[in-house]
Amino acid sequence: MRRLIIEAVGPLALVEDLGRPGLAHLGVAGSGALDRGAARLANRLVGNPDGAAILEVLVGGLRARVVGGGTWFAVAGAWGPITLDGRPVAPYTAARAPDGAVLELGTAERGLRYALAVRGGIDEPPVLGSRSRDTLAGLGPEPVRPGRELVIGDEPEASVPALDQEAAFAPPDETVTLALRPGPRADWFTDAARAALFETPWRVSERADRVGVRLVGPELGRRAVGELASEATVPGSIQVSGDGQPTILLADRPVTGGYPVIAIVAAASLDAVAQLRPGQELRFRHA
Repeated sequence: MRRLIIEAVGPLALVEDLGRPGLAHLGVAGSGALDRGAARLANRLVGNPDGAAILEVLVGGLRARVVGGGTWFAVAGAWGPITLDGRPVAPYTAARAPDGAVLELGTAERGLRYALAVRGGIDEPPVLGSRSRDTLAGLGPEPVRPGRELVIGDEPEASVPALDQEAAFAPPDETVTLALRPGPRADWFTDAARAALFETPWRVSERADRVGVRLVGPELGRRAVGELASEATVPGSIQVSGDGQPTILLADRPVTGGYPVIAIVAAASLDAVAQLRPGQELRFRHA
């Protein structure tokens, strides 16, 4: 039985797939990989189905040993040093790890979250139809710790495809522009606040995780007074708290919230939010 023996982890390493959609009416968020494009790509590079479970590694610091037989692996998402038995491995490339080899992910130089796929996927027991960890609700596989043994699933039918290295790209380290759709409570905000959302730069605060990313910028003033009854949220909802600062809600968000949503990050821009680093600048445009 092929396994990954975890020898070291950085700030956070989680098993994630594409989530558990369709359960919001039960109070269960979709969860899943924050950078879904990176998860899909890493899986495709090793011939897995898109929804196979990967390791989502925050910043880096992961060291894992392959035992019980060799396997193919690929890393997408964040851009940083990757080594196999001390030898550099290119990102966005499938590589073969022989039995006993040690894979290491160094500190990310661009982006924030690595997506590590192994051929066959991570075979953790599913919870409510998904192998994803929901950090807010505590559902799914426990965060990965040193000493953990992760079983690798059966070989998929598809072969490992060939991919030109020119297809690899690093997450941007300069200003990122996200597309926004109107929010259900945009009319709660002043004209000046709605204009400021698009016309001024924002910065990612230190308060950023899989639940949401808090932004720092001008105060977004309200036109409406009073409290908002709790209502449904979707990934990308930009809630504005009482101090006028926005937060982009992500995969592990609560499924309802009591702050007005001024706008919603378009689905095509959500993967970019997963790779934003604290202090990085971003701007918004109309989708």
